[in-house]
Amino acid sequence: MKRTTWGAGLTVLAMVSLALTTTTGTAAAATPTAGTTACTYTAAVPADNFKGIPVFDAKKAAKPYSATLRTSQGAVTFQALTDQAPCTTYSFRFLAEHDYFDRSHCHRLTTQRIYVLQCGDPTGTGSGGPGYSFPDENLEGATYPAGTVAMANAGPDTNGSQFFIVWKDTKLSPAYTPFGRVTSGLDVLQKIAAGGEDDQNGPGDGFPTLPVNIRNVGISKR
Repeated sequence: MKRTTWGAGLTVLAMVSLALTTTTGTAAAATPTAGTTACTYTAAVPADNFKGIPVFDAKKAAKPYSATLRTSQGAVTFQALTDQAPCTTYSFRFLAEHDYFDRSHCHRLTTQRIYVLQCGDPTGTGSGGPGYSFPDENLEGATYPAGTVAMANAGPDTNGSQFFIVWKDTKLSPAYTPFGRVTSGLDVLQKIAAGGEDDQNGPGDGFPTLPVNIRNVGISKR
């Protein structure tokens, strides 16, 4: 996993190493609609557990939804911020509805300085991706209190499938798209955090001691 800087004076392992510096293919884009955002998803490598490239549908993207991650440690539900991060929430729903996250596991837990659980990589290595990338959004004034769900990335506009959930108030630079807010299951995240990690990436940063296997991700109307 690559290194990056998280906020002034704080250097830790990158939230995700997606190897997306080389992109191929033609962007799959929506036709702009008055009052909505047109999102572009661009073919990229790697393409792990490839489910296709979403084509943005502004009408569907505007519909509120909740997502429930059913894991081996319990369920975590978050409200998608469809009005603030429509491109990101549309991508997440696309992947969830295509069973992309099923039978994957959360591969990274941090318990010092930043407090997040990272998931969404079907390879479990921290370097996997869905076969496309898309730009950042909702970054102006972004903060990361406990319960925030945000995109992991390997630099600006390299979003893919990996995301993190904040289990304790965390200070990060506004560089990671917030796209959800936990509505239930924060206690599950705190239980996972209390179990610790193996320090394989450095002190307070490694694989969760309590295995967090995602059985499936359910999408429901608000």
